[in-house]
Formats: sequence, C-alpha cells, structure tokens
Amino acid sequence: MRVGVSTASLFLRCDNEDAVQTLDGLGVQTAEVFLTSFGEYKPSFAELLKERKGGLDIHSVHILNTQLEPQLFNRHPRVERDSYEILDGVMRSAQILGAKYYTFHGGARFKKASRDPKNDNFARLGECMAKIFDFCLGYGVTLCLENVEWSTYNRPEVFSRIREYVPQLKGVLDVKQARLAGHGYLPYLQEMGENIATVHVSDVRENGKMCLPGQGIFDFETLIRRLVDVGYDGPLLIEAYKDDYGELIELKRACEYLQEILYKIQ
Repeated sequence: MRVGVSTASLFLRCDNEDAVQTLDGLGVQTAEVFLTSFGEYKPSFAELLKERKGGLDIHSVHILNTQLEPQLFNRHPRVERDSYEILDGVMRSAQILGAKYYTFHGGARFKKASRDPKNDNFARLGECMAKIFDFCLGYGVTLCLENVEWSTYNRPEVFSRIREYVPQLKGVLDVKQARLAGHGYLPYLQEMGENIATVHVSDVRENGKMCLPGQGIFDFETLIRRLVDVGYDGPLLIEAYKDDYGELIELKRACEYLQEILYKIQ
C-alpha cells in the first residue's frame, strides 16, 4: 500500500494544473486527478497536467460526475451519444496522464423514490454499466464504482448485483461516504473485497466534522489491517474538502501520519 492525495482536496483552493504541481512539491508520490469542468475533460488539458505534475504518479481520474455520468444511462440516444463523446475526452486524458482507473459515481439518487431498493432495475443498470466498462477498457482504463451515499452504490448489495452483469468491475471504497450512508465502511469493504482498486480516506472529529488523517478519531490501523486481509495493495488517497484543513503543509503531515501506520503494519 502507498499514500496519496486526490486533487479534490485542493478544489476551490487552486486549479488542477497548480494542484498537481503543489502535491509534487509537497513530496506526495501518488494522486487522483479530480477533473472538474468540461474544459478539463479535454486531452489538451491533460497535456498541461502531465507537464506540470513532475514525478507525481496519477493512479486514477475522477470527474464532477453530475455533469456527465447520469446522462450515460439516459434512454434518449442523442443524450447518450453526447455523453459518450465527452467521456471519450476523459478517457483520452486518463491515457495521457497514465491513469489506469476511473472513479465512477454513476447515477444520482436525489429523489426519494430513487433511493428505494425496490425501484432498482439491475438488469437495465447492469446493461448500461457493462457498456460503459467496455468503452473505458478500450482506452486501457478500468471502471471503478465508488460507494457514494447519494449515487448508484448508495448501500451494500448494489456492487454485487451490478457485478452479475459486469464481472470485471472494480470498486472504490470511500470511508467518508460509508459513514454518511449510515452503514460504516466494513460492509462495503467486505462486499468489494479483492475487487477494491482505490480507497478514499479522511478523518472525523468527535463532533462529526471531517478532517485530515491524524486530526480526528478514526481508527486507520484497523482499516488498513482489514484492507490487508482482502489483499488490497493500492493507494490510500486522502480526499478532503477545502475547509477541512488550514495550511497546505497539513496534507503532507497527513500523508506522513498514514505512512507511519503502514510502516508499522507492513
């Protein structure tokens, strides 16, 4: 395992081309690039990131998903076609950056009815996910479904049901989103198991406020040991919001905190 940071942690603090440069300057070795606008989904922008990232290894890409991902499931052929055209740019950008994984949310469960399990159409969902998976794989990028409280994988069971249609699907474990969903991370970790490709980590204070690893009460040692148990050997990517920490140097300290735990265990 290794420690890294998602550029989402710098969202609204600096633009992505400066974020990758900043993380490289802090000594961060691995990152997920959180592309956040249609202009950033173009290969020309990926070339700029590649130029600026220095020695930073880009593990995965992530997008501001509500701009695109729900429309990939749209039944209207024009909407679907346009969405795939944009996804083409994202995948070509991933190639340029050397990213092998795409962190994917999928649909948006904003309406109450969409959150009711009895309304899930897994046959339709699986058919769409299989098409998206194959499209991404054509660029050498693996689709990874993230557990997100308000999106497709909003509860345990969803990942397993979709994998009936997409056996090669990988997962992204997000401990923050698991907490928000009210299930805790363990059911998601057990369900995804050896299929976890990425882990998003953050800490939480006693009052429920999110913070950087090492500043709260979350038990990272137990999390890491459970990840070891399922054979996970990928990155622990710190994903925080701009108001969850003060100075940028705190990101480096959070990385060092997690690295110390990894050293102790491994």
